[in-house]
Amino acid sequence: MNAMTKEGWYGPEAATFGDRIAGAREQANMNQAELARRLGVRKATLAGWEDDFSEPRANKLSMMAGLLNVSLSWLLTGEGEGPLAPGDDKPLGADLSDILTEMRDLRAQMTAASDRLGRLEKALRVTLKEQAGA
Repeated sequence: MNAMTKEGWYGPEAATFGDRIAGAREQANMNQAELARRLGVRKATLAGWEDDFSEPRANKLSMMAGLLNVSLSWLLTGEGEGPLAPGDDKPLGADLSDILTEMRDLRAQMTAASDRLGRLEKALRVTLKEQAGA
């Protein structure tokens, strides 16, 4: 990460997309391997995103925002709801941390289920259209 000032913290002028992913991941107390596993991608893929060599697809981006507890717009632009600035974070108790982790996991599962539902709905529409034309 290249810029961690309190003013404009992880804003568009201070950090890249990859910096924001890495910063939010660290704030969520996850390593690359853990976040990659939860997103269903290889660690090398996540490292490429954090190093700004590549970018995730929309569905992975949405899942990542949920897992990291930041807004999609913050990940993309640095503006919006992101992690706390350095010095603003207060240590959470183990119970709260466990609850937040479970909530992040649930949000990611819901996003994945929503994506799956969209694909199934599209397949159904295509099948119905083909049957109607036959």
